Amino acid sequence: MKRFQLYALIAAISVFANTASAQDEDLLSMVGGDEKPQKERVKYAFKSPRVINSHSIEFLNPGTLDFRILHRFGQLDQGYKNFFGLDQASMRMSFDFGIMHNLMAGVGRSTFKKELDAFVKYAPIRQSTGGKLSSPVTLALVSGITMDGMPWADPSRTNYFTSRLAYYFQAIIGRKFSEGFSLQVSPTMVHRNLVQLEGDPNNIYALGVGGRLKLSKRIALTWDYNHVLVGMPDSGYYNPLSVGVDIETGGHVFQLHFSNATGMNERAFITETTGNWGKGEVRFGFNLSRVFQLKKKKKD
Repeated sequence: MKRFQLYALIAAISVFANTASAQDEDLLSMVGGDEKPQKERVKYAFKSPRVINSHSIEFLNPGTLDFRILHRFGQLDQGYKNFFGLDQASMRMSFDFGIMHNLMAGVGRSTFKKELDAFVKYAPIRQSTGGKLSSPVTLALVSGITMDGMPWADPSRTNYFTSRLAYYFQAIIGRKFSEGFSLQVSPTMVHRNLVQLEGDPNNIYALGVGGRLKLSKRIALTWDYNHVLVGMPDSGYYNPLSVGVDIETGGHVFQLHFSNATGMNERAFITETTGNWGKGEVRFGFNLSRVFQLKKKKKD
């Protein structure tokens, strides 16, 4: 009888131990146990690869084509005689393509100086959470080229094709601080092969700041500003400032904005902004983006 009671006690202890072990496994599965946290990329700091004028830290997905139209009217201070600038317009049309999740390229053509431009953007570091190699910021590098398409000012002299060219190199450091707020800074160098006056520098250095503040599910306030540090002429040119509103409508991102810049590539708006916000020399404009998925999406 005592031996039967001993066997029964051992059996009860075994059942209790198995039950407790199963409960512990359930609890560990709930809290993640000893599993390492997975690295996850932070997305949608901006809803577009550009803030307004400037490049943003966002990228197109691989196989995605972004057809973009940037439209800017005349100056508001011209009043009714020019219908507050609506009788004039400057435009840039571009095609940007996502190659990898951290690599994209694009080409564009502007009516301002009939310029052609192209760029490549690459991010060696992207903001992420979890894992040992996570990063609190995104670092994107941009290199671009522009070509002036205007007729030569003096056809009688010897003109070189390289005189039409300018280049820019940019590093963008940005962070999505929350679901509603993102901020970035972008040191930039613009090199012009040909300058207007002998004393004008070929290299211009600027520091840009851009941000996004989410106002609702589909509406956000955006802004970008570039301050020329070295190379700004004494008078006639100003630092470009643009303020706008992003509106998401399905496959479109529609931007309404005000800017003192006419040109819409880095060479143009950093080196040749002639509008003064203080005098009302501001232009109303819009950016329209339509995205097409040319290849099947791949997991990031």
